[in-house]
Amino acid sequence: MTKDRPETETGHDAPTPPDVLDGPFTTRQLLRIDEALRVADQSTGLVFTVYVGGLDEPVREHAQRLHAELTEPARAVLIALSPNQRVLEVVTGAEARKRIPDRDAKLAALSMVAAFGGGDLTGGIVTGLDQLATRAGRAA
Repeated sequence: MTKDRPETETGHDAPTPPDVLDGPFTTRQLLRIDEALRVADQSTGLVFTVYVGGLDEPVREHAQRLHAELTEPARAVLIALSPNQRVLEVVTGAEARKRIPDRDAKLAALSMVAAFGGGDLTGGIVTGLDQLATRAGRAA
């Protein structure tokens, strides 16, 4: 769904983010997640992405399809979260998986789920990003 874009004083269309404000996050929370993504990307040289929304069944396959659509899937790490379905998937590309083994991705997922269970969606995502980036280590 796309929102109508308001006209600015100059008569040009002002860009508005697509339905971002309709989601579960405040502006401050979005800024925290954005900063965590930036730090994870810059410190590791990998590409971290967070998807929050509905996931079709089978959930893992849908998350893998989303991951495959990313610009650099081999270097990408996707956190796919559907709060309404109470599901979380962490998908790593081939290059990222060498630095973040499945065991470590599962540990990060457990930390995220614990935070989500306490009602802290933003904190869980930020913590998960930090754990995944820490495990991946510095960019070579």
